[in-house]
Amino acid sequence: MQVTKDGRDWRIGAVADVGWIAGHTAAGISVTTAIPPIFDAYATSYQADDVTVSAYERALVEDLSAYTPDQPWWLAYLDTGAHDVVFPHAPRVSLYWDWPYVLVEAGPEQALTWRTGHLRHGRGSLPDLFFPADRSWLVSALWDDTWACVGGPKPLIHRLERDPLANARRVRPDEDALPPGLIRE
Repeated sequence: MQVTKDGRDWRIGAVADVGWIAGHTAAGISVTTAIPPIFDAYATSYQADDVTVSAYERALVEDLSAYTPDQPWWLAYLDTGAHDVVFPHAPRVSLYWDWPYVLVEAGPEQALTWRTGHLRHGRGSLPDLFFPADRSWLVSALWDDTWACVGGPKPLIHRLERDPLANARRVRPDEDALPPGLIRE
């Protein structure tokens, strides 16, 4: 299916596009609740109190973009009924605990501009889940988490750790993903 936005057609994703995620995570409190245990390294990332939503989101996307060859990204917006899914009439794919996501093939620019608010930051724009076409990394923020989980190659995770705006910390696959200083809701 195709949808139109910004004068252009965009492909809506299907179950096959997220099959590598669906059913490959495990319930719990570790990073592998959101990210399949297939990557070399993992981290959590969240907006620090002294950083604006825009600066945080831009830093995260810039770090991911700098590591990723030019290619489409899959952007997934969780349909909570209360937050913008960008394409409200598009079909959904189910992930995690049968949560409905709108999945669209776009890119980093759209990840930063399409949405008009979400769970983690009322004014933020990032999708709830996104990854490049080559599946070299995955960013996923679960419905009730105020942080994002990231899986990818060690050099990418190291880059995120070094960026103070991305505010990332490396975690082991079996480690509690809750960043220090945050609480579970």
